[in-house]
Amino acid sequence: MRRAAITGIALGLVAGAATAEPSGGMNPGAIRGAPATANPSPYSAALTCLSRRGGWIGGAPPRIAVGRISDMTGRVDLQTGARVSQGAALFAITALARSGAPVVERLDNTVAEIELNYARQHLLSDAPERAGQDPDNFRPIHVGQVAGSRYYLVGGVTELNYNIASNGVNVQAGDVSTTGLRGLGQASRYVMNVAVDLRLVDTRSQEVVNSVSFQKQVVGVDRSLGLTGTQGSVGGVATAGGGAMEPVQAAVRTVVERGVFELLAGIQTPGAKATCLPADDPVGVQTYAIAAGAAS
Repeated sequence: MRRAAITGIALGLVAGAATAEPSGGMNPGAIRGAPATANPSPYSAALTCLSRRGGWIGGAPPRIAVGRISDMTGRVDLQTGARVSQGAALFAITALARSGAPVVERLDNTVAEIELNYARQHLLSDAPERAGQDPDNFRPIHVGQVAGSRYYLVGGVTELNYNIASNGVNVQAGDVSTTGLRGLGQASRYVMNVAVDLRLVDTRSQEVVNSVSFQKQVVGVDRSLGLTGTQGSVGGVATAGGGAMEPVQAAVRTVVERGVFELLAGIQTPGAKATCLPADDPVGVQTYAIAAGAAS
């Protein structure tokens, strides 16, 4: 009876897998699920708060450019490549846009250079359908037409540290005989971290206005349960488990946005941190405590 039950379960699983396969022969339809959503970090709202606050020193928000924010960790996997995002500069551009600071493009000027070259040759027009009808139908080049930056942002992802802490438990219980029922439970937790160093530079003087370093811990967990047993010539094994890990690339976005916030708050009137930072931000709370102690 038990053997028949096990056989029936196996056949049911096979049949379920077969019916779950997308139909369509050689051209199965794609499995579609979760929609595209916004991708904020815990500090995106703080950056938006800077935009609403509008407390830029000098009145108008300064134009800012973003240079290279490189991966300097040296962490590379032979199968999957770089272990941290190579798009940290793009994260910074998005963060600046959220803050309301005007951004001038310096990271990829390929298209701008091509169009400028065409314009020099009088080949570029904003009304190409009129080509050949008007000898002045080309885009002119004017002195001072390209917006300059007041500051630029550069830096790097400088740390990726594995297993800075870990703990776990492993439990086995059950019949001591080889044919008895036995259970196994296991749980583990591990922590790594990622860090960035960023600096804000005065474009005109090349003076470093401010530099910051922020790190974020990334937590992962694993849990599993197992059950084995035999009776006579019939045996069985059942296992279940689950695991989760904070996305490393999302952690890079978080520390980049935190760093950008800190640099921008430094070129706003006082009070930006107290007004805009989340109440549970540990760096902000520590800063306020030091300031309060100094004031007293």
